[in-house]
Amino acid sequence: MSASARHPWWLSVALVLSCAAHAQSTSPAAPSAASAPEAPVAAEPAASAASAPQEIVNSDLDAPLFYQLLVGELELQNGQAGVAFQVLLDAARRSSDEELFRRVVGIALQGRAGDQALVAARAWRDTLPTSQEAHRTLVQLLALLNRPAEVAAPLRALLSMNAPEARGQLLASIPQLFQRSPEPKRVLDALEPLLRETAAKPETRFISLMVIARLAQTAGNAETALINVRTAAKEFPDRDEPLLLALELLPQRPEAEALITAELQAHPDKQSLRLAYGRALARAQRPADAAREFRILTQESPDNPGPWLALGSLELDLQHTEAAESALQRYMKLLAQQPGLQSRVDPTERDARQQGLLLLAQTAEMRGDLKTAEARLSEIDAAPGNLDIAYRRASLLARQGKLDQGRQLLQALPAEREQDQRAKVLAESQLLRDNRQWQAAYDLLGQVIERNGEDTDLLYEQSMMAEKLGRMKEMEALLQKVIRLKPQHYHAYNALGYALADRNERLEEARDLISKALTFAPGEPFIVDSMGWVEFRLGRLGEAERLLRQAYGSRPDPEIAAHLGEVLWAGGQQDEARRIFADAMKRDPRNEAIQSVLQRLQVRP
Repeated sequence: MSASARHPWWLSVALVLSCAAHAQSTSPAAPSAASAPEAPVAAEPAASAASAPQEIVNSDLDAPLFYQLLVGELELQNGQAGVAFQVLLDAARRSSDEELFRRVVGIALQGRAGDQALVAARAWRDTLPTSQEAHRTLVQLLALLNRPAEVAAPLRALLSMNAPEARGQLLASIPQLFQRSPEPKRVLDALEPLLRETAAKPETRFISLMVIARLAQTAGNAETALINVRTAAKEFPDRDEPLLLALELLPQRPEAEALITAELQAHPDKQSLRLAYGRALARAQRPADAAREFRILTQESPDNPGPWLALGSLELDLQHTEAAESALQRYMKLLAQQPGLQSRVDPTERDARQQGLLLLAQTAEMRGDLKTAEARLSEIDAAPGNLDIAYRRASLLARQGKLDQGRQLLQALPAEREQDQRAKVLAESQLLRDNRQWQAAYDLLGQVIERNGEDTDLLYEQSMMAEKLGRMKEMEALLQKVIRLKPQHYHAYNALGYALADRNERLEEARDLISKALTFAPGEPFIVDSMGWVEFRLGRLGEAERLLRQAYGSRPDPEIAAHLGEVLWAGGQQDEARRIFADAMKRDPRNEAIQSVLQRLQVRP
């Protein structure tokens, strides 16, 4: 047998333990320790008589070491993991056996003894200083134990052991290693000096800049992240990764958008980047801007169904029912041309068809064609407990004056898990809210909050119902509780600031609250609208108009239209105000904000 085919240490021990167990079940006495080392030889598979003789290579395993391994494994089998760890770690140091070090680290990890695993990894590294696996294991354990300050040294050593072309992959794994760290700022502080070193070398410059940017983003340092993204985009113009990360930075750094728009202007054929940009705009609650990008995508790839579905959904959000219907019908036609759809067996194809029909049903409902909406829902082949479909059916019943039946439909849905029950309650409260049943929605939410008084989403929804009922002090108390439980809940800051501004009370406090919301979601249209409204209340017409135009341009919502129209009216721009009011009435003639401002200003759009 060649040296490379030699049995590892653990096989010898396993064979001895196996032989010992067998002997205890078939013989009156167990084998002696002196005979134990011969067991592995006896257990060798018998060689074929016709095969050529092979050179016999003796194992490096001497009797004392073998006995030590045997004791360690027996202790482990007897549940004495701590003793086994110490015995086997000492054996690993004596033998310098990489397999044994790996085994000892595994024993510690199985016993959830992270510090012991770290001791073993360090011993492994010290005993075998050229072992890449030892350094890699040490880096991984330090990340797992959230000790970023100690990572730089073994990581630097590991990088030096690898060829220049392989170092980038090691660096690229850093963000994933620390993705669960509770202290991302410490991670950035500990690793940025090393990454600056690697960024100075041509072969690792790009990946180093990107890793710094990613760690900075995770640490909440969007400014540092954007600086490194800009540098990477400038120095490596053929790479899209910096631009994709810039899209992720949009909520914190709106100026990152300039990188994307400049690239798309220079290379309008970059469909993957435009697709990611459109999705980012949709996530940022900017449906008008997102729809613009998806219209371009449908023009460039008219036979690709995906952009048509996104465009239809966005047009529906913008209450452009005709445009939504047209885009969704095109989507369904292209989907039907794809192989396998007619069988409706492929879950992906079935879900795609279901999504299109659901949006088409919503479009028909929006334009008042309830019969067509129900017909489209009946075409959907989905599980009976599907909440989205049940909600649309409940909404159709409510539109026909059968609100109680709609509520019963939602209440009858199965809810085995707590999150399913929560989703049902939120859906039913939304149904009541859409039908202006404020008190019923408030009471329903209150019943669930009694069981879980720290669910911030339920508390926020109840605060909105309290406002509708005119219980302003209660609304404020609920929102303050949401903020206390979840300090990053920017909707709560915005709602409280807007409520104060709308009542023309504590305007500076209102402005501070809305500013706080904007730190979490810069450019979010409804928050920008709130800031425009508080500026109007403070008498700053110019700034109010600028902000409200920005918000309305990103999301032409009727409530934003009401605010912008009133500011324009106050500034003497009555004709433009009338056009904005008329457009909002066309989108949603039942909207309370539009009706209120028209009545207050005595305007006929």
